[in-house]
Amino acid sequence: MNRLPPEVKAAGSIPRRLFYYNAGFATQPRLRRILALSGHSLHLGLPGPNDAVVVWGRSPYAHRGEAIAAKRNVPLIRIEDAFLRSLRPGRMGDPPLGLLIDPQGVHFDRSAPSALELILASHALDDSNLLTRARAAIARVQHLDLSKYNIHDPALAPPPPGYVLVIDQTAGDASIVHAGATAGTFHDMLMLAQAENPNARIVVKTHPESQSGHRPGHFTAADSIGKVTLLTAPVSPQRLLQGAIAVYTVSSHMGFEAIMAGHRPVVLGQPFYAGWGLTDDRNPLPRRKRTLTKTQMFCAAMILAPVWYDPCRDRLCQIEDVIDQLEAETRAHRQDRHGHVAAGMRLWKRSRLQDFFGREKPLIFQNDPARAAAIASLTNRSLLIWAGKAPLNLQAHRVEDGFLRSRGLGANLIPPLSLVTDDLGIYYDPNCESRLERLIQQPLPPGGAARAAALTACLVAHNISKYNLPGLLPDLPDGHRILVPGQVEDDASIRLGATTVRTNLAVLQATRAANPDAKIIYKPHPDVESGLRPGTIPAADLLSLADVIATNADPIALITACDEVWTMTSLLGFEALIRGKPVTCLGTPFYAGWGLTRDAGSIPTRRQRTADNPQRPDLNHLIHAALIAYPRYYDPISRRPCPPEVALERLAAGPLPRPGLPLRLLAKLQGIFASQAHFWR
Repeated sequence: MNRLPPEVKAAGSIPRRLFYYNAGFATQPRLRRILALSGHSLHLGLPGPNDAVVVWGRSPYAHRGEAIAAKRNVPLIRIEDAFLRSLRPGRMGDPPLGLLIDPQGVHFDRSAPSALELILASHALDDSNLLTRARAAIARVQHLDLSKYNIHDPALAPPPPGYVLVIDQTAGDASIVHAGATAGTFHDMLMLAQAENPNARIVVKTHPESQSGHRPGHFTAADSIGKVTLLTAPVSPQRLLQGAIAVYTVSSHMGFEAIMAGHRPVVLGQPFYAGWGLTDDRNPLPRRKRTLTKTQMFCAAMILAPVWYDPCRDRLCQIEDVIDQLEAETRAHRQDRHGHVAAGMRLWKRSRLQDFFGREKPLIFQNDPARAAAIASLTNRSLLIWAGKAPLNLQAHRVEDGFLRSRGLGANLIPPLSLVTDDLGIYYDPNCESRLERLIQQPLPPGGAARAAALTACLVAHNISKYNLPGLLPDLPDGHRILVPGQVEDDASIRLGATTVRTNLAVLQATRAANPDAKIIYKPHPDVESGLRPGTIPAADLLSLADVIATNADPIALITACDEVWTMTSLLGFEALIRGKPVTCLGTPFYAGWGLTRDAGSIPTRRQRTADNPQRPDLNHLIHAALIAYPRYYDPISRRPCPPEVALERLAAGPLPRPGLPLRLLAKLQGIFASQAHFWR
């Protein structure tokens, strides 16, 4: 049970109508939306006896609302950002992913207990489910290198370990004066760190808003004297904490993160996390006497106190959903922050490619791979190239559709919800290592197995596949049924991943020879059925080898109705594994060779069990690598990076935009020009 103390339970009875007197409440849509979803409406004018006044924390304009609330004798509600806020700070334009809606005070103001402090002081914090969630969330936040703000660069190396970390804050911030500190406290802190660690290097970390030039801090280059270094580069806070032997702070939120990382920080102010037995308090707050664990503190600060918001689904959510969303957004930011040059991209695909990869810097498109590589080198950008058009030995990130793609075919100009980028090879080419192979061989991240299992259950429940085409289940004969999915015969996965069996006729012949008494169900590929790609089997051969020709059939319904699947390299083999069906591979798809399939193709040694590679991935491991870690997802509704769970919901039931007439005409024109260019070469 989440037993909140009576004072905090009162937060649930905050009046619905909130009156504001500062423009931020009118101009920030995210703020208004979170309050609306929390059951509140914002108003101008004077509050009545059943209303309340809302202000932003201890902002310079809060006094307006404070005065009116006192005069009208109505409750005063203070709003602040939650502690896993966003990709960028608010001054750089990013709205928050959560709020603290506090009828008691504000978390950084030690003059009176806030709702968060009351939870820390009075809540039992002994619910095993809550604590398990907190431990899992701590592990994920640290593994994903997340912080309150997330514009740091994980590629930047921290200083050599063994330093004392001193944390700066922005000058004049309300969290300083209301924590009982002043600007002079920061220089006292630096002197104290030097005095208590006379032989240690001191690293002073500047605030992200100082690094971006938005607000000054308390330290400058003039403080870099002797063993003191001012760190202004956007180095990962998590990595900085890992290398520190001691941490000093006034009231920075990074002090809370230091506790989560296992430190006992020296604290000179009185922030919300001080006074609970987890910090070395040099200015203790007498009313705080309880001793907590770091898990209990996280539970209060990150699970019980905030109101979290999911920007893709436009709903209130839990901390786990926010971590999923921030994982997607920070991954896109980190991979795209320096920009890309894109080669080999069809015109109709370019808008969606901009959506995926051009949020930080617009993509530069160049058809010729050699010229694109030269531009990338000159502009310090990476090179993206569509995998099927990548020359051998070209250093690039190869792009392909992901495995949860769309509701419709790419050949019909349906844009993808997922794309993969591979800096080593590409998943369908077993002749060289791919990034997907690396991910399959790496240990699962914290929570990875549970997340993969939950994603699998949702996929199966909603019958989700790569293309999600409509279809029926034909009448099937009794007996042992084997599904043979047809493929596009000039597909790169067959050219590169098949040896002896390379055609749809050959896979049917091999299946029938090995299973003379089985009922063979042949499912033609949608692109072949529609006449867009090669792979048709002569009718006489087809009728002699297959018991059922499942044209325009639902592939997932066929998998469910059949006992096993035989394939060259079709993704339906992977989708069958997800649904617990035995799979025989006559080629070498990405899911073969790991001990999960019966393999008749040529399996690379690097995938096989050896003395140096004894561990075999289980199905959850394969699913996590292929559907969570390898692809990137884009939500066309909210128009932002999203986790796979959101893409799955869109494919299952959500609205998805269809290609318009201009896009279809553009694709036809490019096809005409491409064919003419081929003719004249």
